[in-house]
Amino acid sequence: MNDMRGMAIARVTIRTVADDAGVSVAAVSKVLRNAYGVSEALRANVQASIERLGYRPSTAARSMRGRTNTVGILLVEMANPFLPAVVGSINKVLAAANYKSLMGVGEAQLQIETSLIESMIDFRMDGVILIAPRISGTLLDGFAAQIPMVVIGHHEAGSTAFDTINSDDVKGAKIAVNALIAAGHRKIHMISLPRHLHSEIDVYHQREAGYVAAMQDAGLTDQIMILRSSQRSPSREMELAEIVANRTATAYFCWSDIHAVALYGVASAAGLRIPKDLAIVGYDNSPIAALQPLNLSSIDQNADAIGTTAVKALISRIEGRSVAEHILMEPRLERRDSF
Repeated sequence: MNDMRGMAIARVTIRTVADDAGVSVAAVSKVLRNAYGVSEALRANVQASIERLGYRPSTAARSMRGRTNTVGILLVEMANPFLPAVVGSINKVLAAANYKSLMGVGEAQLQIETSLIESMIDFRMDGVILIAPRISGTLLDGFAAQIPMVVIGHHEAGSTAFDTINSDDVKGAKIAVNALIAAGHRKIHMISLPRHLHSEIDVYHQREAGYVAAMQDAGLTDQIMILRSSQRSPSREMELAEIVANRTATAYFCWSDIHAVALYGVASAAGLRIPKDLAIVGYDNSPIAALQPLNLSSIDQNADAIGTTAVKALISRIEGRSVAEHILMEPRLERRDSF
């Protein structure tokens, strides 16, 4: 029997695997993380070397190199029925890429949002996805200098520090208004949110621009009216009841299904028949829009594509891309019975 005492057993590292497979360390890392763009041939080659050498990736070593395979998700709120579909898509794609996620809710408050992002940085997450943050671009630039960042529901195409993934909100609003016009409506008003300091970066501001442009293009400039209502109950319903009581419009385009569904309820309670007495189009095509008796027509942002695209962009950032990407997804109208 050979005496093995005193003989050093060489430690198998990621570089050992790379040398054995005849590829770069970066290629092995991509295979280990199940990254996008890895060919089956490369995966099989690296996996064969891993099995042959008995390599076991070290979680501690990944953390020391700055990789934890965790991604932070920051939601503006939980009340918006569109957001769960986006988060579900994000988590599905992250899991397939061997990432875990931790989620925080900013409650549309600057102090909470900034504190959560700082915590995500402190916990050495590999990147963050922000969904409809109320933080200004200047603050986001500062955070993006510390951690790879992708932002959804935030129109700031001039940023060079982070990526944005959005529905083409201007186009979506135009689609909604043009559909109402095609249905014979001329007195079309829009219901939107109250303006705030940085509202030009928000989706509702973009949808307002689309509404105005569509009305102007149709020669209906004199009919343009944007009515503002709170996002939360009970103020929202009280304000919408007043809008319905004093209405001069035959149709309303709502910035979100949040207001479209509430408007439907208020109008029905006032005895109005939809769509005979009043037409309504929402935005987001959230699950509640398809429920009976609503059958609400709504602009679909394609939540699945937004979430998938955001994760791909973030992983690309994590892997070293530094040139910002600003992607607009194509919206479409889901026509139902509300006009």
